[in-house]
This record gives sequence, C-alpha cells and structure tokens, in this order.
Amino acid sequence: MSNSVFSVISRFVEEYRSSTPNKLKMIDAYLLYILLTGVFQFLYCVLVGTFPFNSFLSGFISCVGCFILAVCLRIQINPQNKRDFLTVSPERAFADFLFAHTVLHLVIVNFVG
Repeated sequence: MSNSVFSVISRFVEEYRSSTPNKLKMIDAYLLYILLTGVFQFLYCVLVGTFPFNSFLSGFISCVGCFILAVCLRIQINPQNKRDFLTVSPERAFADFLFAHTVLHLVIVNFVG
C-alpha cells in the first residue's frame, strides 16, 4: 500500500515539475505561503487567545482574500484555460489582481482601525 502511495506522489511531483509553467509554480509557492500564514494565525488564536479580535480577523481575512485572489489569477493565466479567458491577457489578469489586492488591503486597514 505505501509503495503505491509513494509511486503516486512521485509521479505527481514529476508531472508537476515537467508540465507546469514557471509562472504557475511561483503562484503556487505564493499560495502555499498564504495558506501556512493563515494556519499559523489560526493556531496562534487557538493557543494564545484572541485579545485584539479585530487584529486577528483582519489578518485572517487578509489571508483568505489573498488566497482567493491568487487562485483567480492562477486560473486566468493557466494556458489550459486559454479558451475560457480569450479576452483576458496575462497582463490584464495581473493588473486586476493588483487592483483587487489594493482594495482588499484598504478595507482591511480600515477594519483594524
């Protein structure tokens, strides 16, 4: 059983390395970073407490919002989804990503107070 699990994982890693463009790998690394940041914030909240609750909510909502925006960017610039986003160039998708991030963080800073 464990041999088959390792073979599946190794095949997945091999396929990912060989067929995924570098732009998507960078976005995936960013997604992993955001996910780990959100997990650490949640664990800190559970273990230590939520004294400045607005600060915890702002940080966690920031992680969730950034993750969602990055997933949307990844979907839009993925070459396999080219036919679904014919009118959206990768540059336009990135500009939309930056604009949405700006709005998201303005809301978060306003929420913290």
